[in-house]
Amino acid sequence: MIPRALTIAGSDSGGGAGIQADLKTFSAFGVYGMSAITAVTVQDTQGVYEIMAVDADIVGRQIDVVIQDIGVDVIKIGMLFSEEIIATVAQKLRRYSDVPVILDPVMRAKGGASLLNPGAENQMREQLLPLATLLTPNLPEAQALSETVINSPEDMHRAGMALVRRGISYVLVKGGHWENYPADDCLCSSQSAMWIRGERIQSVHTHGTGCTLSSAIAAEIAHGKSMSKAVQSAKNYVTRAILEAPGFGRGHGPLWHFPEDKP
Repeated sequence: MIPRALTIAGSDSGGGAGIQADLKTFSAFGVYGMSAITAVTVQDTQGVYEIMAVDADIVGRQIDVVIQDIGVDVIKIGMLFSEEIIATVAQKLRRYSDVPVILDPVMRAKGGASLLNPGAENQMREQLLPLATLLTPNLPEAQALSETVINSPEDMHRAGMALVRRGISYVLVKGGHWENYPADDCLCSSQSAMWIRGERIQSVHTHGTGCTLSSAIAAEIAHGKSMSKAVQSAKNYVTRAILEAPGFGRGHGPLWHFPEDKP
């Protein structure tokens, strides 16, 4: 049976991140993708100019109808934007508690624009984080959610373990925002921590890397891979997608989600 994945996230009009990146990634991994759109953004490679949130009830209904009709093997969550949407998604996750959840806590766009309403951060921390199988924060997100300061790889590990202690099964603290360190990520669980080594690529074409990584992990989990193998496979895939980026746009350009060396 073909694995099924549901992404709950915002739409990126430039096609490099959000729902568009998620569905492309699912397809690259041979997974059937479904979507519950939380917001429509006006954006390109240079910035986010406007955001219109979808009514929270509509978000909830999108989730219910596709799961009840088609079924789902994994849920990936990206941009949620508002407190109302976070509360609705948390309610649905509790209803479908047997489905693994990959949570990418999207808080800011690559260019710096806020993608989370003021006040929604605490709600995400309290309502959503305990429901995640895997949390995939970048360094600023890990600092905010763990309420710690990260200045070294050791701090990454400490922040990840602090988040695990809040009830999350796995936390992947991503090191891509550090220019003076290798692009290594730290995968933490209550049993252990391991480093996922990565090549640092000097490129402006990195729009959507977070969305793509979490979606690739979700796809591999849907295929039945262990968490560590899913994360390593996804990391390799994103590296290839950056190396084969098409070079579009005048800002932070998109990846190429169908690299020659496919997963």
